[in-house]
Order: sequence, then C-alpha cells, then structure tokens
Amino acid sequence: MELTVTGGNTIKVDKSIFARDFSEALVHQVVTAYLAGARAGTKAQKNRSAVSGGGKKPWAQKGTGRARAGTIRSPLWRGGGATFAASPRDHSQKVNRKMYRAGMQAILSELLRQDRLVVIEDFNLDSPKTAELVKFLAANDFTKGLLVSEGVEDNLYLSARNIPAVYVLDAAGLDPVSLVRSEKVVMTVAAIKKIQEWLS
Repeated sequence: MELTVTGGNTIKVDKSIFARDFSEALVHQVVTAYLAGARAGTKAQKNRSAVSGGGKKPWAQKGTGRARAGTIRSPLWRGGGATFAASPRDHSQKVNRKMYRAGMQAILSELLRQDRLVVIEDFNLDSPKTAELVKFLAANDFTKGLLVSEGVEDNLYLSARNIPAVYVLDAAGLDPVSLVRSEKVVMTVAAIKKIQEWLS
C-alpha cells in the first residue's frame, strides 16, 4: 500500500503494519503493560524482624502480672515494626515481542484510518527556533500531538520544548502510550522507514 506524503508524493509501506485490524483487547494489554513497567514499586517499610533491636525477651513469660511479650519491636509497641509492612515490588507485566509489535501495528493503522497520522518529508529546521516550528506546524494544521523523527534531532527538540502539548520522540523511542494519547502524530519519511524495519 501507499501513504501520501504532505506535498503530493507517496511512499510504499507494509500493509501488515499500516492496514492492520484494530484489536482493542490487544492494544489495552500492550498499553497497560507499558504503564505498569514504568511504575517504581519502591515503597517499603520495616516489619518486626527488620527493625533493629528487640532480640531479648523484655521480661519473663510468667510471674510478673504483665501481658506476655517476646520482643520490644512488636507492632503493638512504640518503635516497633509495621504490622503489614510494604515491600518493594516489580509491577512489570510480560508481553511477548510479537504481541507488542502487533499492538503497535494496530495503533498505527488506527491512527491512519482516523486521519491522525501525517507523513512529511522532513522538518527542515536549520536552527532551534520555536517560531519556525510553530509556523511549520500551523501550515500542516497541527496544534498539539507528537512529532516523530528518524533519530534524535536537537533543533527539533529545542524548538518544540516551549510549545504546549507538543512532544518529540525519535523512531527508536516510540511507545504505545505516546501514540494513543496524541491527537495527531507527524512522522518523517525516514522515521516511517525505520519503524517499518522495527515492526516487520
């Protein structure tokens, strides 16, 4: 199949990547797994065994008239451990490489069907000028969303960082969440080719 590039040209793309049926369940699983992998899971507290001290039994089991106690680090005591202490957790979910690629293909295909994917030749920024980029985006009917280039382009990043709701990624750093949340996605021809190599 062919994609129309802004300006009138066309490029050939793989039908399996840009014309795939949309699977809501698959996309949901891929997006959820990506978000879960970003969770830190570093919350931690000390239980009674982790709090220092408390090795000696504070008083005899019987004969004192007081309630029995085995350690001064019991959760019932001041300075004791937490009853149900939180421990660091790994929230990541396993998604097969094939499933992840299929999910990305489904998202890209749906963006294309909804006319939310725009392909351009290049951003053509000779210097980091926000005004130039704003003018370029306005000419392409773009107000907010994602800009994708083949590699890391300093001029593009520096030009876009002061524009609200405009994000920049290179093709290698593309992720499902950024694509799904973007109102519009602008990609260069070189980025499309690189994404095809990755997802085919």
